[in-house]
Amino acid sequence: MTDLPELSFLATDLDAINGAEGRVVVFLPESGKLDQMARRVNRLTRGALERFAESEAFSKMKEGEARDLGWPTGMAAKAVQVVRLDRRAQGAAARRAGAAIGRAAGTGDTLLCAGTMRGLNDVLLGALLRAYAFRDHKGDEGDEAPAPPAFRVMTPKVPATEQQAEDVKALAEGIYFTRDLVNEPANVLTTTEFADRLRAMSKLGLKVRVLEEAALEKLGMRALLGVGQGSESPSQVVVMEWKGGPKKEKPIALCGKGVVFDTGGISLKPAQGMESMTMDMGGAGTVAGVMRALALRKAKANVIGLVGLVENMPDGRAQRPGDVVRSMKGDTIEVNNTDAEGRLVLADVMWYAQEKHDPSAMIDLATLTGAVIVALGHHNAGVFGTDEVFVASFLRAAEAEGEGAWHLPLGSDYARQLKSRVADVKNSAGRPAGAVTAAEFLRRFVKEEVPWIHLDIAGVASRSSEAGLAPAGATGWGVLALNRLIADRFED
Repeated sequence: MTDLPELSFLATDLDAINGAEGRVVVFLPESGKLDQMARRVNRLTRGALERFAESEAFSKMKEGEARDLGWPTGMAAKAVQVVRLDRRAQGAAARRAGAAIGRAAGTGDTLLCAGTMRGLNDVLLGALLRAYAFRDHKGDEGDEAPAPPAFRVMTPKVPATEQQAEDVKALAEGIYFTRDLVNEPANVLTTTEFADRLRAMSKLGLKVRVLEEAALEKLGMRALLGVGQGSESPSQVVVMEWKGGPKKEKPIALCGKGVVFDTGGISLKPAQGMESMTMDMGGAGTVAGVMRALALRKAKANVIGLVGLVENMPDGRAQRPGDVVRSMKGDTIEVNNTDAEGRLVLADVMWYAQEKHDPSAMIDLATLTGAVIVALGHHNAGVFGTDEVFVASFLRAAEAEGEGAWHLPLGSDYARQLKSRVADVKNSAGRPAGAVTAAEFLRRFVKEEVPWIHLDIAGVASRSSEAGLAPAGATGWGVLALNRLIADRFED
């Protein structure tokens, strides 16, 4: 797993600023007023910081933006990074400031002259998340890969600040875990390797169970098994349980689509862009990251994470368009498009979650449709649900965490598009309202009494360019929002 940057805290020591190597970060509000630590930097640089604070360049900076003063005279540092941020700022602006710090950190030390900033945790989270770099398959010079950056935080309240930052590190590690999984190539992250990485989280206090193909066949999960029958990698379902709440309290279930590579099967995808289908397990990756973060921060909630791990390949044994399979629920499904495979996986995983674990609520996540990208681009996930209060709770959590999400409709008119001549339902209704009809397919596998949300994350799980707190590649979208939802709604 990609290592988090080192995060340490030290008491305010103005003399230590003089000899700090690497980078030194100071924070200036809109007024340009210098605090105690900034005044020391200004004195060391013979007034350079004050001149910058009075400059037109500083006045044009937006909240959370940063500029470098390179190789400052009078200091050992190679740069002073000036961040425009009010000391009372929290949330998006503070995280944006942190991202600017993380982006510029490189591999050396960065000293943050933080003082008593109200939004320090947001700054630190932004810095940790933007400093992420997936290097597992890079050929670096020398014998060792570059070390991650180290952030040293200067504050007058070390014990309290250090304790408060523990949750920040837990969230960051959960997101790093998700990003690593989504970034991995499919020849490395096979279904077996994926299951092994999740099984290893038992050391964090999670109860992890892996269901192999024989068990899935016995359970009647033939919708899921049909997707993977053309692959050499065995289909598996991994169940992760975190029991941090009252013993008798029902868990919330998180279900993730884990298609480690999606060729489309016999309904083969075009060659152009197919390489990006290593990220088609993004829903399972997010579920795994959330479970890791909950375990690390010892969440006081009962949560079960379930992921269906398959590979969709063309082969002599592969599922054909026109095949009819029976789900664990008992519904028969006409597979009229083998590239609409994720919903087949989730249908069985969701039904298993309800039958075996009787959840109080259920959320599924999947890189499910290209249609949601047509509708929402790469800025928002599509949100569907059967319980308006539950949906509203998630949307508030996503907004609070700066993770784009947009509520899309369900309805019987869309469900009718899935009628099949030969089976109870067909798995694809074609292009019109493709994201909605996919959600309606999944809705068939939700019990009436279970509040349910479907998150189509096809546009947000991975990006071709930098996106806010993430470099290009996997974003880890959803870990923050789901963690907040669980904290706000399901923890005592």
